[in-house]
This record gives sequence, C-alpha cells and structure tokens, in this order.
Amino acid sequence: MSINVVTLIGRVGTDPEMKYYDSGSVVCKLTLAVNRRSRNSDKPDWFNLELWGKTAEVAGNYVRKGKQIAVKGSLKFNTWNDRQTGALRSSPVIQVEQLELLGSKRDEEGDMGDMSPDNF
Repeated sequence: MSINVVTLIGRVGTDPEMKYYDSGSVVCKLTLAVNRRSRNSDKPDWFNLELWGKTAEVAGNYVRKGKQIAVKGSLKFNTWNDRQTGALRSSPVIQVEQLELLGSKRDEEGDMGDMSPDNF
C-alpha cells in the first residue's frame, strides 16, 4: 500500500497564473504560505501549487493574493535537464485535487498586506 496525500491551509502568495492549452485544458499555478504549528518559526513554508480543469478555473476566478485557502492533493516532482549544465533538476509541486475558499467577507474587503516571500 502507498499513500501520497497533502493537506495544507494557508494564504496565497501570488495571484493565480493561468495557462490555457489548445486541447481545452487549463492549468493554474500559484504559491501558498503555510505557517508551522511551532511558535518558534517566524517564517512560513512556501509551496508551489498546480491546479487543473474546473479546480483551476475556480482558482482563477476567486483566488487572489492574500486569500486564505485549504487544498488537498498529492506531492509530485517536476524534473528537467538544466540547459547550461545538463544536470537533472527537480522541483516539488503540490498537485491540487480539492480547493476550499476560506476566510470571511471581511478578509476580502480588508488590506491583506504584502504576502511576498521577501516580507517573511
């Protein structure tokens, strides 16, 4: 038996980046800042998220930088060969299967501040 399930709750660090393909597929990429449960950590962990299909369209329409969301999906690694060195590179990505919009109406109306990685 094997299990690959990731569940995260955090704040979106960038507005969604949408890409539409000729085949009709759509992908949405964004980042998510998640605070650790430990009180000793003053900086969040940053995750790259990838959403496809209807979930991607929902994110593109309703998710913005600073919005609190919950996601459930699986961990995958994008791999490629570095153009300059030819070395094999990889990057972890959460492939999101479920998206839940969190927070209150008040959160949407208020100033969420700058959620860029440089400010943490």
